[in-house]
Amino acid sequence: QESCEAIYLKFFEYINRDDFVGADMAKKFLHMGFTRSRRYANHRSGRKYAIDGSVLPQELDAMTCEKAKSAKVFYKKWKLARENEKTNIVW
Repeated sequence: QESCEAIYLKFFEYINRDDFVGADMAKKFLHMGFTRSRRYANHRSGRKYAIDGSVLPQELDAMTCEKAKSAKVFYKKWKLARENEKTNIVW
């Protein structure tokens, strides 16, 4: 969660400098933190599919484990960054 906060702070540094590309990249990394945390919460190995192409079962604690908690933190910050009024204007 430290990494999430660091990225979120960096997002605002970019916003304050009118650096749209930097802000967009920070927002992208917040989203990636969310998606990767969810992937590892769902499948500890990071693999969703078996060798035969079938979907592997989701972990029993996929909604409550450490990675799931991390995903929630990243999701909240990503949503805030995504809805930031300065990122929704034309530069």
